Amino acid sequence: MTTRIFFLLPALALVSATVLSAPLAAQEAPAAAPASAATPPTLGYADLADLVAASPLVIDATIRSPARIKGAEAAGVAAGKTRFYVEADVGSLVRGASAIPARVGWVVDVAPDWRGRVPSLKKRRVLAFARPVAGQPGQVQLVQPGAQHDWSAALEQRVRAIASEFAAPDAPPVVTGVRSAFHVPGALPGEGETQIFLNTRDNRPAALSVLRRPGEQPRWSIALSEIVDDSAPTPRRDTLLWYRLACALPATLPEASTAALSPDDAEQARADYGFVIEQLGPCRVAPPVAASTPAPILSGGGGPM
Repeated sequence: MTTRIFFLLPALALVSATVLSAPLAAQEAPAAAPASAATPPTLGYADLADLVAASPLVIDATIRSPARIKGAEAAGVAAGKTRFYVEADVGSLVRGASAIPARVGWVVDVAPDWRGRVPSLKKRRVLAFARPVAGQPGQVQLVQPGAQHDWSAALEQRVRAIASEFAAPDAPPVVTGVRSAFHVPGALPGEGETQIFLNTRDNRPAALSVLRRPGEQPRWSIALSEIVDDSAPTPRRDTLLWYRLACALPATLPEASTAALSPDDAEQARADYGFVIEQLGPCRVAPPVAASTPAPILSGGGGPM
């Protein structure tokens, strides 16, 4: 006979939520877990930005009671990983727009430690990238099965910085593709300007500009208004504007965007677009974190089977 374990949630204790809330109270941090050879490589900016964008909640919490899940509730776990249901004491909300209980539970798939064994999770301080579960205030769902990472001051600082970029009133628009391009040759050989207009999720203006002058290195810029400023600085790597360009633009200029140009102008527009992509560099150096498949939610009160 299958036994269902239920976990009791605190009745009314809530953690208030702001985008960059402070810890509830000064606490002695638990001892850090030893480094694991199985730990994924350091998360790059794009990996963290993906997680922050997908996560209404980013929770700094200390795991209180992990319970290993077996049987049907562990279906779909990736090879080598182990599924747990954990309850954790919330220290602070790094990102969030609503209050949550002081203790919450979630399901997580965990990779083996450096010895190839199932790691110890009890008292481990983590950052959980999650979303609320409708009708279950004491439960959250990780946005990915493994979207729980060991806490460190450096990781929290990076996540807070990215969350601030997302929340800024002047945050750059989400780029969804390339709309059109045109090229204007200059009076001298090797002189000219290419402008490439981008599609954005909220239809805000965005355009790339590449300026070439004889004897000089090409210069490119991005305009986020109707006015193109060729002297504007290019986006720095590991910023939200860089991320929304480097991780969204296609590798080559779509043919439809140059359909109205002459063959020579279209060729130059493609070359200038390639220059921009080269200058942006790859979105990710290491392989991306796991695909954004949501972590499972356990039924029947939140406890494991």
